[in-house]
Parts: sequence; C-alpha cells; structure tokens
Amino acid sequence: LQLKSNEEKVKELNRHITQNVLKRYLPGDLVDEVIEGKLTFDEKPVSQKITILFSDLIGFTKVSSTLNAEKVSIILNQYLDQMISIISNYGGTIDKFMGDGMMVFWGAPKNLSPGDQAMLATACAKSMQQSMIKLNQHWKNDFFGELKMRVGIAHGSAVVGNFGNEKRSDYSAVGLSVNLASRIESVCSPGDVFISQEVRDLLTKDQYELAGSFELKGISEPIDLFKLV
Repeated sequence: LQLKSNEEKVKELNRHITQNVLKRYLPGDLVDEVIEGKLTFDEKPVSQKITILFSDLIGFTKVSSTLNAEKVSIILNQYLDQMISIISNYGGTIDKFMGDGMMVFWGAPKNLSPGDQAMLATACAKSMQQSMIKLNQHWKNDFFGELKMRVGIAHGSAVVGNFGNEKRSDYSAVGLSVNLASRIESVCSPGDVFISQEVRDLLTKDQYELAGSFELKGISEPIDLFKLV
C-alpha cells in the first residue's frame, strides 16, 4: 500500500513538473493533450505549412543601457508576461525568445488549417499591439518614454520538429517562410503588424491594406507587404 501510494505521488509530481515546464511554451489545452499522450514532440522533423510571427521591441537596447539591471529586468519580464499570456490565449507555440524579441508559430505541433492559422496569428498580433499601449502607460509613469513593437507574419512551408540530440534538443521550425517572417518584422513600421502576401490571401479584404513594396535581405526582387488594419 505504501509503495502504491508513493507511485501515485511520483505520477502526480511528474504531471506537475510537465505542466509547469510546458506551459512556459504552449497553451494550456495543448499541454493537456501532451500529458494525455494525444500529442507528441518526439516525431522527426517534417515539412508542413505553418504561420510564423516574429516580434521585436524597438529601442529597448538603448533604453536598457540607461537603466540599472533591476529596472531592465522588471520591464522585460512585464513585457514577456503580457505577450506570453496573449500568445497562449491564441494557441501559439513559442519557439524562442531573443532578448526582447520572440518567434511564435501556429500549425504545429497541433494541426490547423491555413485559414485558422492566419486568423489566430493576426488576432494575436493585434492583441499584442493593444497590450503595448497599456504597458507604455505604466512604463511612462515609472521608468521612461514610449517603446514600440514591430510584428511580422508569414505563412508557408517549414521543417518542424526536434533539432539537436538526446542531451539537448529544441522543438523548432526552420525554412524560407521562417526567414521571411523575420525579414518582414525588420521592415515593419513600429507599432504596426506587417504580413506577407500568403497571409493576406487567407484574410478578408477589410483586414489589411497595402504597406508598400520592400526589398528584403536574401530576396532578389522587391515584394509587396500588407499592414493589418
């Protein structure tokens, strides 16, 4: 009976650890599916169509050089706390943090139709920008002036899965569409959300307007990008 009791305690501890670790990266409903064995991250990398979002705070590096470490930590954690909550609400998979930037995608590990991916990603991006307004109101009173965020979204084929070895691996996505999302974010106007033509084609006409033609690194010809309205 004691062994049985201890076994149940170990199972509960494992579940608790799994939930708390995975919820740093995945929405709650996906965490439950992983724990129940309905969803796995153990599959080899495969090519599939996903929607990728890149975001970045403009001017944060400059601001961080004028503040002490404690204030920089507070600002960054407040920002990430808000963004992670929003991304989780819209079912995004957080790939990685890059300082004040982040990469998120939809369509893996849980399959979604391209239309659903685009709907969730764009709604998430708009909510993230709305959240920046409230954060700036707080930061203006406590620390400094306004910070703005750029967001770029692309849709297309990418190789998704575990990369690394048995000692260290990351669940990630790589490919041209990932690079495109990053490039789009780099030319996006601060405070806006720019999307690729592939994402545009998955939305209704009242959701976007032409942002202009842009030369992007690694792409030979200028391409049209669109701004969410």
